Amino acid sequence: MHSMVEGRRTASAVFAGGPSTPAFGGGPPPRDKLGEEFPLVTSIRTGNRVEIAAACPHALALGLRPGMAVTQARAQVKGIHVRPADPEGDLAELQRLAVRAARRWCPVVTLDGADGLLLDLTGTAHLFGGEAAMARRIIRFLARAGFTARIAVADTVGAAHALARHTAGGLCPAGQQARALADLPVAALRIEERAVELLKRLGVERIGGLSAMPRAPLARRFGMALVLRLDQALGHLPEPLDPVVPPEPIAVAQRFAEPIASPEAITHWLGVLVPRLTDALAQAGLGARRIELVADRVDGVPQRILVGLARPNRDPAHLLRLLVRRIEEIEPGYGIDVMTLHLRRADPLGPEPFTERLDEEAAPDLAPLVDTLATRVGMRRLWRSRPVESDVPERSVTRAPVLDPPVRPGARIKADDVRQLDRKGEMPVWHPEWPRPARLLKRPERVDDVIALLPDQPPRRFTWRGQTHQVVRADGPERIHGEWWRRMAEAHSVRDYFQVEDDCGRRYWLFRSGDGERAVTGDLGWYLHGVFG
Repeated sequence: MHSMVEGRRTASAVFAGGPSTPAFGGGPPPRDKLGEEFPLVTSIRTGNRVEIAAACPHALALGLRPGMAVTQARAQVKGIHVRPADPEGDLAELQRLAVRAARRWCPVVTLDGADGLLLDLTGTAHLFGGEAAMARRIIRFLARAGFTARIAVADTVGAAHALARHTAGGLCPAGQQARALADLPVAALRIEERAVELLKRLGVERIGGLSAMPRAPLARRFGMALVLRLDQALGHLPEPLDPVVPPEPIAVAQRFAEPIASPEAITHWLGVLVPRLTDALAQAGLGARRIELVADRVDGVPQRILVGLARPNRDPAHLLRLLVRRIEEIEPGYGIDVMTLHLRRADPLGPEPFTERLDEEAAPDLAPLVDTLATRVGMRRLWRSRPVESDVPERSVTRAPVLDPPVRPGARIKADDVRQLDRKGEMPVWHPEWPRPARLLKRPERVDDVIALLPDQPPRRFTWRGQTHQVVRADGPERIHGEWWRRMAEAHSVRDYFQVEDDCGRRYWLFRSGDGERAVTGDLGWYLHGVFG
């Protein structure tokens, strides 16, 4: 019997979980004090049971398997590290990888379960030096992306799927899929678990023995699904693929019969292009995060303007204002004959909330202001300070995005919870009675020529960055100890902070390293840590 899919070649890539894959949180594997990796697994809840969803090669070598209860795994292996699984995130990452494969390797790519891809290599393998060379290039590409994978190439989808998951992979010669599948278990045919168990009871455990049996009794006993999968794997029946469709890039263009060169003309046509772009964004349910204007001059030198937004946006008036503010960067030369707006980055943008009452003021939206400032100075120069719970001043603040959403309130405490007895509420990270300077230096800077009486008197004079300051007022000291639970070197560290004001009215925040009595607490050096507004 001749194959109905003669000439077609399909590759199946199955991904093995690793520390850098999305299934394991994307972070490095945990290690002990000696540098040895802990066995790493992910867990998922199935009903009332928490079981292993995936396991690293180290955990698999110790006998841990997906589907095993996490409590059993902890009892079996000491020092196991468990991370929560993220099936939705893994599926989204697999879909993004399928889109990249469709753009890079072959046009027909589809998902194969939760951990694999199917690629139709028909007519494309020769572009990469043949099937073997193409498979090696795909493996190297996935390795650079942090994935461990096996690839099998065969004439049929079923054969490629079975060889990738139940062998070391490789290339199956054309027309030899029946011989390659003969020694594989019947579970490799992607049939139901109930059918696999029943076949085992009948003594049929290999595909070779199953394929030798007549089809009519198999169809009566197990249904057409088993016969269909078997004949598809052997090439007797076709198996169509449902490929992923890469999204088309959104761009709007305007060509001119006569080149334009004036700012007024550029502004006018931007007013035409921006609404067309926002209409396309609305149809796609997206909001722009980055837009690029490309103005092609008649001499072939393109002029580019890149505009970034702090939050997804498709308001035509706002986008037009951002672009118009930067048209002075365009050098029209002998004229511009094409203007194109490209969407470089976008995020989903759903319905926006609105104020229900007319007499109620809506919360101010800072996104337009941030976009305006970023257009002038750049987004990297804009940030917001976020408090961090730490006693050491330089650790008590960190940078955060300008429009980073505030921390959501925690779950409501039940009426019988003992925490209801705490009437003071949660302590603020920055205590209002301990003022801090408006500008905190990244690292304390040492000051010279300090005149101060030990052990607890403020400085009377100091020199910072070559300028001498006479202190007329001072307040302090405020003693801050080191965080010994972070570093043992800070177990005895002491800082005495003073707020001082010089004769010109400038206020500074200085500290002395050490308590002035014990040498182990510090070297008694003076440092300037911040400047008050």
